[in-house]
Parts: sequence; C-alpha cells; structure tokens
Amino acid sequence: MMNVFLIDDDATFIFLTKRVIKNTGIEAGIFEFANGRHAIDHLLNNHDDKALMPDIIFLDLSMPVMDGWEFLEEYEALPPGIEKAPLYILSSSISPHDINLARLHPAVSDFLIKPITKEKILQLCKG
Repeated sequence: MMNVFLIDDDATFIFLTKRVIKNTGIEAGIFEFANGRHAIDHLLNNHDDKALMPDIIFLDLSMPVMDGWEFLEEYEALPPGIEKAPLYILSSSISPHDINLARLHPAVSDFLIKPITKEKILQLCKG
C-alpha cells in the first residue's frame, strides 16, 4: 500500500482526486491536509512511523494558513532523517511564473495542471 498526501483546501478537488485514485486500482492510504502547516506538523510528528509517511505528495499552491510556496520552503528544510517523497505541484494556475518558480525548488518533481487524470496517477505511482 502506498500513502498519498493531498495538500489542498478545495474539498471538491480532494473528493474528485480521491475518486480518481480509487479508480486506478492502486491500494492507497490517502491523507488530506487543508493547508501546508498541517502537513508539515504531520511529517514532523510522525517521521518515525513509515505507515504515516507519504510515498507521493500532491501540493496545491493557494491555501490559507500556509500556502504551497511556504510549505515547500519548510519541506526542503526538514531535518535529516525525514525521508522526502516525490512531490508534485497540482495547481489550476497556468502562470509561466509559477511553473518556472516551482522548477527552482529541488523537492518539486513536476508541475501539473488540475485536474489530475487516472492515467497520470498511474504513471506517477507505478513509474
């Protein structure tokens, strides 16, 4: 089983993405975080339990409390020993500025435009 972290404050997006993941047939534990702060706290508090850590992260950029950019800064600065999972920005933004800025972050594997498809999830999770 793989753990998928969905860091996004859009309940509709979360619902649809969970449905798409389930339709892939991949056995996944899906962890939902409405903002980056909750996700960072989870990583810091549970890093010693592999069953609670992500195998893949989907991150939105626009959220309250701690947005995606702030999450990236803290994620990249996590202490050694906290294993980093492949992280994909999943945004409705098609701004070249956002895309280029995301590519400057070493933790970002790719910048994807919402919504994510079943085929793309299969490619990312099995590839």
